[in-house]
Amino acid sequence: QVQLVESGGGLVQAGGSLKLSCAASGRTFTPFTMAWFRQAPGKEREFVAAIRWNSGIAYYADSVKGRFFTSRDNDANTIDLQMNGPQPEDTAVYYCAGGTRYSQKYYDQAEYSYWGQGTQVTVSS
Repeated sequence: QVQLVESGGGLVQAGGSLKLSCAASGRTFTPFTMAWFRQAPGKEREFVAAIRWNSGIAYYADSVKGRFFTSRDNDANTIDLQMNGPQPEDTAVYYCAGGTRYSQKYYDQAEYSYWGQGTQVTVSS
């Protein structure tokens, strides 16, 4: 089975920067779309960013647009989330996800079959 593993989380000061990575392990698979979601304490999991595997076209939630950027390495089957100027409200567990078929609803977690275990990001004031 496919496994996704996030890395790069930790404590970062507001206005700094942080890069998260997600790598596939185990059985090789060809994703159609990969994405980042996050969940803060007491809140529902929310969409952050998504990227089409073949084209590299990326989509972002309004809350992070212009600050966060996602990219992929096709050969390595990895995606990154570059977080520029994170703020305390960005504190959450960040998850990567993979989908194996096309869907217009790239922002919907139900469209993704594979999930990582999550990595904690804490932004201090």
